[in-house]
Amino acid sequence: MAPLNILMVGTGEYTTGFVGGGMSGSDKKVGVVGLTLFDLRRRGKVGKLSMVGTSGSKYPAIREHLQKNIASVYNNLDVSFDSFPSDTTSRDPDAYKGAIDALSAGDAITIFTPDTTHYPIALYAIERGIHVLITKPATKLLSHHQHLLSESRKHGVFVFIEHHKRFDPAYSDAKARAKDLGDFNYFYSYMSQPKFQLETFKAWAGKDSDISYYLNSHHIDINDSMVPSYRPVRVTANGSKGTAEGLGCVEGTEDTISLLVSWEKKGEPEKVATAVYTASWTAPQRAGVHSNQYFHYLASNGEIRIDQAKRGYDIASDSAGQIMWYNPFYMKYAPDEEGNFNGQTGYGYISFEKFVDAVTALKEKRATLDELDARGLPTLKNTIATTAILEAGRRSLDGGRTVEILERDGELELK
Repeated sequence: MAPLNILMVGTGEYTTGFVGGGMSGSDKKVGVVGLTLFDLRRRGKVGKLSMVGTSGSKYPAIREHLQKNIASVYNNLDVSFDSFPSDTTSRDPDAYKGAIDALSAGDAITIFTPDTTHYPIALYAIERGIHVLITKPATKLLSHHQHLLSESRKHGVFVFIEHHKRFDPAYSDAKARAKDLGDFNYFYSYMSQPKFQLETFKAWAGKDSDISYYLNSHHIDINDSMVPSYRPVRVTANGSKGTAEGLGCVEGTEDTISLLVSWEKKGEPEKVATAVYTASWTAPQRAGVHSNQYFHYLASNGEIRIDQAKRGYDIASDSAGQIMWYNPFYMKYAPDEEGNFNGQTGYGYISFEKFVDAVTALKEKRATLDELDARGLPTLKNTIATTAILEAGRRSLDGGRTVEILERDGELELK
């Protein structure tokens, strides 16, 4: 079978590393999506690549950036792609429709766009028989998530949520070991990014989404995947304000959001667990890491602690003026001994390769949608609880109340 053709929807930091007219100042200076797919094409797993954004006038600068910072660094790695809309189009928010229409049923797209756009873009693709990878969160609303699941089954396409932390070797090992530690009791997580990221996200931060959707989604999904015999039942949220507004974000933008979530064991409601998920995008500019990320899991017969910010690897340089803790386990950008890209073992890369391999297996009839769900991949079916918690958290913040998560006829709903 021919390799998978993929359209990249969204041309920003995560796809290209290009932000505000130049290279990103984050740890994703050359992006993740584009570089990974260019390398998967080199390896023969991916075929034709295309890209769509809302502004075609950025493409000349994006191509120059990719040529200079990827092709010239990794043995002239092919960074070519078809682009939508045209280079002369200043803005077209519906350009994704024409780009998807140019695909054939059985092709795939990746969606790395503001949270509010995930649902309409994914639905448009699903209805045309296109397989979909969506950045987290899958959708902002539980109802949208459930509708995408229904439509994906109707059209026989695979939808994968890009929860790359599932493939972090420490996190995946912790998930396996948690099975032997008894009943779930307590989970605490923290994840943050420095204040300069608000410049990258200023178009949507506090308007279309919040820091909980953006960062808490990582650890909520990890916790949910670790405790399949439990379900979330109540969410109470609280948020801090003041810093983001002072940096130009809209009034009401939360700096830090904490979600207090009650979990119950399925079939044994007397067994209750508590989780606290905290996320912030107003961390110090010089914290030494781009993203602090750690969690503590307590069960009846043991506990797990993971700090994935400081991994025993630090670099001090005069140019940085501080100690930096890097994360090559996510994306390893150093070339191999032959000059080729060498990040195939990074969990950021593995996440995309898992999607490509799953779609290929489905198309070659080596796997069914049910079998892919059973593998524990972050599919639409396997991430419903995460969306339920995130929306419940937003409702709790907006209404100043606790939100219940009910289950009726096998489906979750909020009250």
